[in-house]
Amino acid sequence: MNRTELIAEIRRKKSFLCVGLDPDMNKIPACLQQEEDVIFAFNKAIIDATLDYAVAYKPNLAFYEAYGLKGMMSLKKTIDYLRRFNVFTIADAKRGDIGNTSLKYAQAYLDPAGDFNFNAITVAPYMGEDSVKPFLQVPDKFVVLLALTSNPGARDFQNLEITGGAEGTSLEKHLYEQVLRTSTTWGDADNMMYVVGATRAEFLSDVRRIVPNHFLLVPGVGAQGGSLEEVCRYGLTDDIGLLINASRSILYAGKDTDFAEAARAEAARMQQQMQAYVR
Repeated sequence: MNRTELIAEIRRKKSFLCVGLDPDMNKIPACLQQEEDVIFAFNKAIIDATLDYAVAYKPNLAFYEAYGLKGMMSLKKTIDYLRRFNVFTIADAKRGDIGNTSLKYAQAYLDPAGDFNFNAITVAPYMGEDSVKPFLQVPDKFVVLLALTSNPGARDFQNLEITGGAEGTSLEKHLYEQVLRTSTTWGDADNMMYVVGATRAEFLSDVRRIVPNHFLLVPGVGAQGGSLEEVCRYGLTDDIGLLINASRSILYAGKDTDFAEAARAEAARMQQQMQAYVR
């Protein structure tokens, strides 16, 4: 799914909802605990319940890697199932390493001939250009670069004011802004997105000043208390330009046999709020 196709699907469903598939065995309802593959059974039920309202799904790889080979097999079944539908898939992997290692990460999760073949992968920018570019070499895929995250520790580095720089160069005021500015020379709106947390909505105007056309993956609406209205006020573009991720608020909206119905109701509630912004 390329950018044009993603925008078309957003307009068709009148939604820019991304469902985070973060299955926690301690929270999956008891009614599924006897399934042969508990994680896949849970994911499938959530996908079936929310498909009418979501345009993207984002498995967080930690919730699969934690269960070893069995967990990775659940991930494989999940991505195979998602491929039946016209949805955008994001591997929430937060990878980033020296170039040849990043190339292997890209091969593992983005290669169309590989086991997973995600549309996009989250990448950490700390090691710079040569750690990110290998992901951008896979045609028709996206890097989702961490820019301004919603966790409390983000202020340790991302909001630092920066000074100096090489002679003749200009710097943005904050480190996260410089990450945005520099990375725009690595890719473009057709192959790069950015993670910007909903709990930092007041910074979205500055983000949009630097990357006016890129899609933003926005976690933090829902369980973390971020405001959809504020995110849309500062982050919306003519092409929508947003994927709002919700994980816990949808996955665990219900705790018993009604968990899928509760997930569907929460996804529908979010879509109803979003449709007012889709033109």
